Amino acid sequence: MKNYAFIFARGGSKGLPGKNIKPLAGKPLLQYSIETAKSCPSIDKIFVSTDDKDISKVAIDNGATLIDRPAELASDESPEWLSWRHAIEWVEEKYGPFDSFISLPTTSPLRNVEDVERAISKRTAVEADICISVTPASRSPYFNMVKKNQDESIALVNMSNGKVTRRQDAPRVFDITTVVYATTPSFVLNESGIFNGIVTSVEVPKERAVDIDDIYDFMLAEAILSDR
Repeated sequence: MKNYAFIFARGGSKGLPGKNIKPLAGKPLLQYSIETAKSCPSIDKIFVSTDDKDISKVAIDNGATLIDRPAELASDESPEWLSWRHAIEWVEEKYGPFDSFISLPTTSPLRNVEDVERAISKRTAVEADICISVTPASRSPYFNMVKKNQDESIALVNMSNGKVTRRQDAPRVFDITTVVYATTPSFVLNESGIFNGIVTSVEVPKERAVDIDDIYDFMLAEAILSDR
């Protein structure tokens, strides 16, 4: 099987400017995803899709193959799914068909090789269309997440049949992480979103599931790496 890793890193991050190549513990953020992909025995090629020349340099310096992302796919409004499609079509045109598409976002630098390998193998083992990564949620819609009603009263997001008086009694819920997405080119090309098919998951502990969106997430990742 041909398993290809893809990293999507546009240049216009607003939550944390320059995020994708901001130095984290001495290395550009992008480098962590590339290094993890290089260490995965199941991954055959690594591609970085970007619209930014500085990101391109980091990608090339670290041995990834560059995909030039069109400007219309690099705005705040452009869906990531369309960038996935563009990358798949670009690779198939230049390298031919491949079997597995693995997205490793730059925003999860604390993932490890096992997280990625488990996602690749689980998708095929359970015959799912896509395997995503999840981590235990800090809050539960059955217990301590509420919504506002029109009359300004509030209610639980999800009212269970019985009264949940302890968090331990609520169903387990998870946050989707950006650690890994493992799917097939055909699923991405023929569907329009993750939950349009059969979805499975691998669970990742919180210390490896930090998703960097702003400076506070970045500082948390730095603290975890320093502690390691």
